[in-house]
Amino acid sequence: MKGFLLVTWLLLLSLFANAQDTSTEVQDILEQMLTLEDTESEEWATNYETLTALANNKIDLNRATTEDLLQIPFLHDEQIDELCQYLYRHAPIKNWGELTMLKTFDERQRQLLRAFTYLGNVEKNTFPSLTNILKYGKHELTTTVHLPFYTREGDHGAYQGPPYRHSVRYNFRYGQYVKAGIIGSQDAGEPFFSKNNPSGYDYYSFYLNIKKYKHIQSLVIGRYRMRLGMGLVLNNDFSFGKLMTLSSMGNMTPSLRPHSSRSEASYMQGLAATIKINKYLNISPFISYRSLDATLNSTHSSITTILTSGYHRTTNEIDKKGNVREWVAGNHLYYRNDRITAGLTTLYNSYNLPLKPNTSQKFRQYYPKGKDFFNASVNYGYRYKRLNIQGETALSVPLSNEGNKAAFATINTLTANLTQSLSLTALQRFYSYQYAPLHARSFSDGGSVQNESGFYIGANWHPRRTLAIYAYSDFAYFPWPKYLISQASHSWDNCISAVYEHKNITFSTRYRIRLRQVDNEKKTSLTNKTEQRGRLSVTVKNPSWSYKAQLDAALSQVQNTSCGYMVSQSFSYLWPTHKKLQTIASLSYFHTDDYDSRLYNYERDMMYAFSFPVYFGHGLHGSLWANIAILSNLTLTARISTTKYYDRSVIGSGHQQINHSSQTDLHVQARWTF
Repeated sequence: MKGFLLVTWLLLLSLFANAQDTSTEVQDILEQMLTLEDTESEEWATNYETLTALANNKIDLNRATTEDLLQIPFLHDEQIDELCQYLYRHAPIKNWGELTMLKTFDERQRQLLRAFTYLGNVEKNTFPSLTNILKYGKHELTTTVHLPFYTREGDHGAYQGPPYRHSVRYNFRYGQYVKAGIIGSQDAGEPFFSKNNPSGYDYYSFYLNIKKYKHIQSLVIGRYRMRLGMGLVLNNDFSFGKLMTLSSMGNMTPSLRPHSSRSEASYMQGLAATIKINKYLNISPFISYRSLDATLNSTHSSITTILTSGYHRTTNEIDKKGNVREWVAGNHLYYRNDRITAGLTTLYNSYNLPLKPNTSQKFRQYYPKGKDFFNASVNYGYRYKRLNIQGETALSVPLSNEGNKAAFATINTLTANLTQSLSLTALQRFYSYQYAPLHARSFSDGGSVQNESGFYIGANWHPRRTLAIYAYSDFAYFPWPKYLISQASHSWDNCISAVYEHKNITFSTRYRIRLRQVDNEKKTSLTNKTEQRGRLSVTVKNPSWSYKAQLDAALSQVQNTSCGYMVSQSFSYLWPTHKKLQTIASLSYFHTDDYDSRLYNYERDMMYAFSFPVYFGHGLHGSLWANIAILSNLTLTARISTTKYYDRSVIGSGHQQINHSSQTDLHVQARWTF
């Protein structure tokens, strides 16, 4: 009943209020990406927060430099070069229609570019004075609260804090030159201004980012994320799925961004900079010192597992908070001219206690061991007419005599733009099972840059202006045992996706089939597991409303067969009396045999928040999203969602267990700009 009243209240309130959703463009873009992808990566949450920050700090396209455009993660080198050449010859761009002159951009990519850039006047880039920064800088204060209308088992004493999640975020910016921010966040169940959190929030993040100051391209003090080369040594920045790889793999320029996320993993803390030595050469030194959550051995003399969940709700989780220290230092030297790119990366990593993972299970035998580690790599690229070659080769050298040996990894790509409408990408990788990176993330099927070799080929085809077809086939071999796989194995992943647009109607479809080897029930040999997933959706849009209907299906076959489907629909309405007001209602019905045939569906959430829930079993999910302007610079966003299961009376397990067949959540966000 409470949930129904809240839904009614939000709907009625939206009828009489203005709204401004500055993240709508990013939400739409993300939905497009997830319509193409069939990914389960948790990195999408971080991707979304970074994209939102980029959209809130749009780049003046008419004054954009190569370094500015390289901030946009889905642009590759050839597109950036063509755009820069066009600006050099024809700037200023006076209307967006001129972008149709760019041969390397399709319609979808032009739309993506518009979400992160604007058309300003051509002026010389000069760093502002401190007086102007303080006087004309823009401030943003955002607070978000998640209120659950249910009780979990952990709320009866195991969790040390209140049952709601909340956060506060302050951002300051002056154009593209200065950004600063601080974030405080609290997960449900964590103490707040009590026990081990006397200063309030369980997690704080802070940063100061200065750009385009003399030879400094970018400087970050505080928490930051980097991507160097193709990620074989260091990448805690963007990570896309296999279809988006077709658009993003060609960009190897070093990426340095402030860490403005609620995520308590995959960041560094200290100082990093990108310094321009001359027209062709950049250097990026960095240093980091931070505490990590970890499980220690019984004598607290070594690290068994480094934890990344960020949860500190129970006494056990609190005991593992920040009990390990990590030092990281490194440098990246990068050269780039019209045809050639080259880079050299070095990284030193040290812990105050040695890593000693439990190797009783064979798949953990070559996990990193010891206190001190060294990684180095060279990345390289060559572009000639319609061909683009990129690659990186890396070496890991354990500096402690703990059983690891020096090993290498390599990844190489070839992209051929056969015509203006057809491009092919081939990718080869070899990651030794003894290669031991600690901050690497690159293209892989198994989820890590270790114990994998494979070959990928993808196609990006636009036979007509209104039709886009994306496809890939990826074969991977794992020479050493993996989790739930006791011997060498392989997988074969294939996907095809198509998007057709006709006037105000968009049709999209996707089919994916993946064959993997897993242990049989007796763990005596391997058996094949086949997963098939499909999606069909149609979207109808006009200036005031849009409607989307979607059908998802999954079939998993191993010893047993598991199948499922989900029917979803959403309706978005832009109120004609309040041009900025938008409300979205969505409803999904799902029915799967078990978790193996689970399904995912993206839905609109708060700014800086990402919602991509998993559905399995038999149930119904609905949500209502609304944005309300209290004042011209103060907005309120709210989303209420509920999930009802018909096949269970208990949701979840352990401390997260809900003793009911349904759960309802309310998210409220206030945003003040001044």
